[in-house]
Amino acid sequence: MRIEEADKNFAVNSSVQRDGLTFFDIEQAPFCVHGVKKLDGRYRRLPEEIAKRTSAGVHLLHANTAGGRVRFATDSPYIVIHYETDFVSRMPHFPLTGCAGFDLHAGSRYLGTYVPPMELADGYDSVIDLPEEYRDGKVHDYTIHFPLYSDVCSLYIGLQQGSTLTAAKPYTHALPVVYYGSSITQGGCASRPGNAYENIISLELDCDHLNLGFSGNAKGEDCICEYIASLPMSVFVCDYDHNAPTLAHLQATHEKLFLTVREKQPLLPVIFMSRPQPYLNAEEKQRLAVVRTTYENALARGDKNVYFLPGNELLNLYARNTGLVDNCHPNDSGFVSIAFSLMQVLRPILEK
Repeated sequence: MRIEEADKNFAVNSSVQRDGLTFFDIEQAPFCVHGVKKLDGRYRRLPEEIAKRTSAGVHLLHANTAGGRVRFATDSPYIVIHYETDFVSRMPHFPLTGCAGFDLHAGSRYLGTYVPPMELADGYDSVIDLPEEYRDGKVHDYTIHFPLYSDVCSLYIGLQQGSTLTAAKPYTHALPVVYYGSSITQGGCASRPGNAYENIISLELDCDHLNLGFSGNAKGEDCICEYIASLPMSVFVCDYDHNAPTLAHLQATHEKLFLTVREKQPLLPVIFMSRPQPYLNAEEKQRLAVVRTTYENALARGDKNVYFLPGNELLNLYARNTGLVDNCHPNDSGFVSIAFSLMQVLRPILEK
């Protein structure tokens, strides 16, 4: 008897054909979901009520699953996904594999992308046959990253019948890093989810994280600031310069956001970042100065847990002149440069 015969919850109609293919709902043990939580029929990055109170834009985007991951361990020779959705983003400058795809890693090694069909509407099935070294009869840890700009209503993992399925090893740094910011923070325009800078860092440093990037809608509203301040976290990365509609808005909200977080979490490490733009115009230089002022004011008050990364230096490691898609959003090389620039600050904080 196959498991789906014994338990109809495991019965999934899939276009993938493999002998003994058996599906599991990721809501069931031993799967561990990070960065999102299933509430009212879809995975969300924060409670819907908080999203509604913040803004219509945040409410639209809060169920985009940027930063969502599922982790598990198996010795199956292949891993299949069955994905169900009712919201798919499509953009001319952003690969569908990033907007609506999933990708697979073993440790920090990239193993492949579950590529969505061009006609994607309500979900798709896809399989990755694992490399020979992962078909050695041993159990390996895997991470599947969720889409950056689409919703996930359900996700099922398909494995070879009789394979071992256990929990993955927990993150070395289990208390999440929380990122708040713009479309860049959300992951636009990475070619696949694992190339968003937060996911790169998570894989490299083995740390959990929460992505609160809201494309065009991270404006430092009181509601979202108070929510962020309430979260358990190891580090807070504040990166919403791009979405402050005016210089005056950034001046009015930036330090206020920080002080809201600092009041609730007086010893929390906080990293300030400005937009990753290598060549700044006059207003962008003024915005950079606002972010720097929040940092310098904290230092003047004796705060020893603040850090500053000027955005005009974030692309310097690998991609100063090649790292942007549209003179705004990073491509993959841009995200790698941001990730490794940020890791120079983040790694020693996490390893203290």
